[in-house]
Amino acid sequence: MGSSIDHTTVDTVNGLQVRAVSEDEVEAWGRALDLGFLRPDLGSAADLRRRQWVPGRMLAGLDGDRQIATFRSFDAELTVPGGAVVPADAITNVTVSATHRRRGLLSAMMRRDLAAAADRGSAVAILMAAEYNIYGRFGFGPATRGGGWNIELRRTRGLRDGLPGVPGGRIDFVTMPELRELGAALYKRWRHTQPGAIDRDALWWERTVGEVRTPGNEFKEPFAAVHRDADGAVTGLVVYRIGDKWDGAYPDCKLTVEEFLAHDLPTSVELWRLVLSVDWVARVEVPNLGPDDPLPLLLQDPRAATPHEDNADLMWLRVLDVESAFAARTYGAPGRVVLEVDDKLGYASGRWALEVSEDGTGRCARTTDDADLALGASELGSLYLGAETASRLASAALVTELRPGAAFAADLLLRTPVRAWSPTEF
Repeated sequence: MGSSIDHTTVDTVNGLQVRAVSEDEVEAWGRALDLGFLRPDLGSAADLRRRQWVPGRMLAGLDGDRQIATFRSFDAELTVPGGAVVPADAITNVTVSATHRRRGLLSAMMRRDLAAAADRGSAVAILMAAEYNIYGRFGFGPATRGGGWNIELRRTRGLRDGLPGVPGGRIDFVTMPELRELGAALYKRWRHTQPGAIDRDALWWERTVGEVRTPGNEFKEPFAAVHRDADGAVTGLVVYRIGDKWDGAYPDCKLTVEEFLAHDLPTSVELWRLVLSVDWVARVEVPNLGPDDPLPLLLQDPRAATPHEDNADLMWLRVLDVESAFAARTYGAPGRVVLEVDDKLGYASGRWALEVSEDGTGRCARTTDDADLALGASELGSLYLGAETASRLASAALVTELRPGAAFAADLLLRTPVRAWSPTEF
């Protein structure tokens, strides 16, 4: 669907302007971005920013000719329960200079971008929230959560005996160009199995392997290994770094897993066996892993794995098109729940009947029937991928039951075999 939004429109808020930047203004936009993220004088990343520039998608707040706020969005494919994808407006690079806060710049940029996204046909908008209390007022709710672990190798003694392996399989270390090629192909297949995953473009992989570098972000080449089955097909990969630390004459190094993808449990077992057996390593840190990943249960002593300190809400989501978003995903049980949604921006406002068939397909259509649950747009976003439950939100007074038992009934419909997770930060 083509957008009817005029990219040249200038919005005025409290004497300041909000508009899309031209390609010639990208370098100045990058400087404003660095300042907003409290990292001044990093040097120019203009070439990278120009590759990210799309007409109308890179916004700025201006005081006169000076850029003092930034905002960018891009088109993404979001995997939903069942393996289908929906078009998503992915929002990033949001800053407001400390000198111009509380003057409506973020609200103006967000409203402009969401209107354009809805006009383009995006079913949802997504973002990574640096602070919890910013985006709820725009209808976003936390929709995925990380499930990382810290593992003490001296306590766990490796993996359990008898776990399934891959007969005839092998693991090979790969170069950065090989990682870019093999990793991109593997991830393209894998992301359709994980609700909450988004696609990765060529620039993402070029930055990951160090082909494109940005000032202030020193690149140190990681270790990367791929697993192949007996036919030579790549079924998994792991990327990690090792810190060089010694306790006198004794090695005390930490291995940090930066990427772990596996198509099945046998592949996962083979890759974890490699990670847990690297010489000199005393601790393994896995900062971002799916919340349903069975890693601790694969260990001889699961108590050796403790939750990672960064485990928290990760990707936030707001629904822009209720009918298309809910029709795209699959569901856990047949049934019907009527939702009364309060959306201050209007995209999801109204009364909606979520109806699920025996085959797990569903639809969400407007209705005049009595509502079973009352909730806001933020809570709708939290429930959409199934990582949050209506019962938990109701117990926190974030969802209101208008019919006794309605929250649990909604949970039965929205439950998923695998909880949503986003391995890709943006």
